[in-house]
Amino acid sequence: MTSDSISRRAFLQRGAALSLAGTAAPFALNLATLAEAAAQTSGGADYKALVCVFLQGGNDHGNTLIPFDDGSYAGYAAARGGVALAREGLAATALSTTLGGRQLAMAPSLAPLKPLYESGRLAWLLNIGPLVQPTTLAQYQARSVPLPAKLFSHNDQQSAWQSYGPEGTLAGWGGLSSDAVMSGNGRASLTCINTAGNAVYLSGRSAVPYMVNPAGVPSLYALNGGLFGSAACEAAFRQLVTQTSQAHVMASEHARVMARAIEVNAQLQTALAATPALATAFDVANPLAQQLRMVAQLIAARSRLGMRRQVFFVSLSGFDLHDNLLSRHALLLGQLASALVSFQGALDELNVAPNVTTFTASDFGRTLSSNGDGSDHGWGGHHLVMGGAVRGASLYGQLPSAGLGGENDTGQGRLLPTMGVQQLAGALGRWMGVSSTDLNTINPGLGAFNAGTLSSLLTA
Repeated sequence: MTSDSISRRAFLQRGAALSLAGTAAPFALNLATLAEAAAQTSGGADYKALVCVFLQGGNDHGNTLIPFDDGSYAGYAAARGGVALAREGLAATALSTTLGGRQLAMAPSLAPLKPLYESGRLAWLLNIGPLVQPTTLAQYQARSVPLPAKLFSHNDQQSAWQSYGPEGTLAGWGGLSSDAVMSGNGRASLTCINTAGNAVYLSGRSAVPYMVNPAGVPSLYALNGGLFGSAACEAAFRQLVTQTSQAHVMASEHARVMARAIEVNAQLQTALAATPALATAFDVANPLAQQLRMVAQLIAARSRLGMRRQVFFVSLSGFDLHDNLLSRHALLLGQLASALVSFQGALDELNVAPNVTTFTASDFGRTLSSNGDGSDHGWGGHHLVMGGAVRGASLYGQLPSAGLGGENDTGQGRLLPTMGVQQLAGALGRWMGVSSTDLNTINPGLGAFNAGTLSSLLTA
């Protein structure tokens, strides 16, 4: 490979991260559309999509799923102190499922999700988090096995959840899984779509994130009446940024990408304009609900765009609650529940509920012990998986001790994960149609984990 080829590839990979960054500078438009468009196919019955809902800041799992049986609640309350939720307020959200005689309740503000759980369309994953390999507490304490880099760091653990590597890693497991299944899409550049800004999760070797905002597909300002109000200026600008016969390889490649970006952007706008508006209501004041509304609208346009496999990324911020935990966390979980219920309702409206699987992720869990008014950075935590293909009304994984000092407590109630992110990624990838060989390449160390833990999570 020549040095020009290497430079060109590096430029394209890094430039892709700027795509469709809202209505910012023209050159931020849609550099993610460099992926080659595949042959046009139907986005009909053979459609599957993953939706990652990232809870930015580190969700407090201790007040998300709460021990409810008498003995377990006592250990929880002693560990949490002043940030413990009152047991009498948990009866309405107590789950019918038990593990070894122990019972859990969802936070009261997650009550709208209980019908989805009890009807078998939502499941909980217990104590999941980034791991290099299955690790015991003794191994962690002795540092005798590889561990994720820079534990308890926001940026690095966000990256570890999404890519298994620290901040700066270039490809995530959502994008790499997309590489393996995107060939059947009518527009490969629309395989990975992000409504929340850059995230390594959606970056692959070929797949790159196409960014939209919750209000729709931004137009290129200079090509929609914004360049001095002059048609001649717009025409000159279009020629300048799309002229591929330029001497320098970088300039020529940039022009090729821009030309395709403008084309794909227009096609997506046209497809969305031709797609009927959703009847399902989404809270206009809820930022996550508005992102998921846009995802649902994009899914509704799948056939017009010839899409068969897609991966989406949305996020809700504000979970770094070192203080004001009781008040702020309840509001955030309420937004999460409202948005997820509306989204699942929209999928039902579109008759694609079995074709879309939604899951939550976060930087890390938090300490079970309180710092007085909140909790601090942790490691493992509890997360949900939702959709028509989910074998729900179930708890997957190992339920940690309710109080401090348990077999997975690395200190202050920071949980050593007993389920690796690789296991979730493997289960979701298999459901999307990624081959076993590719799954093991995408998810390093997958073979060392208990493959049976999530083998029954999803129907085919």
